[in-house]
Amino acid sequence: MNHRNAAGNLAIDESHINGFFVWKVAFIAAMGGLLFGYDFMVIGGATIFYENFFHLTGRPDLLGLSVGSSPVGCILGAAFSMFFSDLYGRKKLLIWASVLFGVSAVGTAMAGNFVAFNIFRLIGGAGIGLAANLSPMYIAEISPTSYRGKVVTTNQFTIMIGIVLSQIVNLFVQQHGEKIGLTASGMSWNEVMGWRWMFGFMAIPAIGFFALIFTVPESPRWLVKKGRKEEAEKVLAMVGGASYAKNEVADISSTISDEEIAKINIRELFEPKLFKIILLGMFLAVIQQWSGLNSIFAYSHQIFKDAGISVSGTMLSLVFQGLTMLIFCVVAMFIVDHIGRKSLMIVGTLGISIIHLLIGLSFHYQKTGILVVVLVMIAIALYAMTLAPIVWVLLSELFPNRVRGVAMGISVVALWVGYLILTYTFPIMREQIGIAKTFWIYSAFLFVAFLVICFALPETKGKSLEQIERDLFGKHKL
Repeated sequence: MNHRNAAGNLAIDESHINGFFVWKVAFIAAMGGLLFGYDFMVIGGATIFYENFFHLTGRPDLLGLSVGSSPVGCILGAAFSMFFSDLYGRKKLLIWASVLFGVSAVGTAMAGNFVAFNIFRLIGGAGIGLAANLSPMYIAEISPTSYRGKVVTTNQFTIMIGIVLSQIVNLFVQQHGEKIGLTASGMSWNEVMGWRWMFGFMAIPAIGFFALIFTVPESPRWLVKKGRKEEAEKVLAMVGGASYAKNEVADISSTISDEEIAKINIRELFEPKLFKIILLGMFLAVIQQWSGLNSIFAYSHQIFKDAGISVSGTMLSLVFQGLTMLIFCVVAMFIVDHIGRKSLMIVGTLGISIIHLLIGLSFHYQKTGILVVVLVMIAIALYAMTLAPIVWVLLSELFPNRVRGVAMGISVVALWVGYLILTYTFPIMREQIGIAKTFWIYSAFLFVAFLVICFALPETKGKSLEQIERDLFGKHKL
């Protein structure tokens, strides 16, 4: 496959791409996604146990804080990435993310009080904030155009693997704890120790990520931005050969003027064209969170309890949720470069909006049980095939090379602010207005998002990052 260079000629030949190298680097970088998924989802199976240990029963504000402490860290991590990923590079910050995940896993597992628990959850959230921003951006910046959609979706695929892994660990720990029964304190083993093992297991993949991330090269587009073109050519030569590397570096350089090398111009973010795209990126990020699926993940035990599902049934359903997400994320990898980003976002926002409307109706008319489980699974399938992976693909594509780190960081901060508000308010909304109206609010928001995407989102499939930049912003200057 070829794609157009800066001059508009079909000059960049992608017929000799080293697919093994591209996929290997992508999967290593995407281990940040695996840890993101595990840390993100483990809370859903652990809450029901540490809730009693920390005496949070009947305190929706503190319960919301225990879930919300991680997204506060996500905001801090994303903000740090926003200011420093263009300064220090993608690879160094991914190394720090792996360290934060390991510290969080051990610290949370050993927490003796509610304050320590939230501090270590916040540290893990900072790791998520870094990985969520850097992993898809790094993968996009090293991937050839013909690979980019499916390869960036690899990050969401590993997030799903992390989710499934956390749910399997949660299920096995919960079942082991039920065999032990009560401890000397009068609480169950799961309430005293089980949730600790759920969080602590994350230390194993964190160590693996730390070891492997040293083996990948730095982003070639970041290297060009720093004026290190020879190093960028060496990296790109590993991707597609010497000729491919030379042409790619020339194309990347065409989007970065000499005065912009090794500099970050914050004022440029407020230029009308770029500011409009940044606002769109922030909106896409919030859509992914306010789709309501993350409330289902974080508070599954409460939702299924309202639907009349037992604790064991809830734990088992969590595993099926994860497997459903994993399967349909694989579907997304095969269709994202054929159907396109915009079409999948339209299907996702409208489809999940309708499902949330039906979930609300099922609770309103008390037709729950297995019906709610089925509707949740359909919503999860749609989410895993559309909003979950495609938002990350779009955020890695929409912003110019010279400000990508900062602009994507702003969007990811918005994403985690949206998640923090979502997870903190869900238990309060559930108590104050009822679970049916809560899902109707999510449904209404997604319908508005559907309309915005129809009219405002550009299609990016089949275009290089540089061609997308030229289409959105012109030849060079905004």
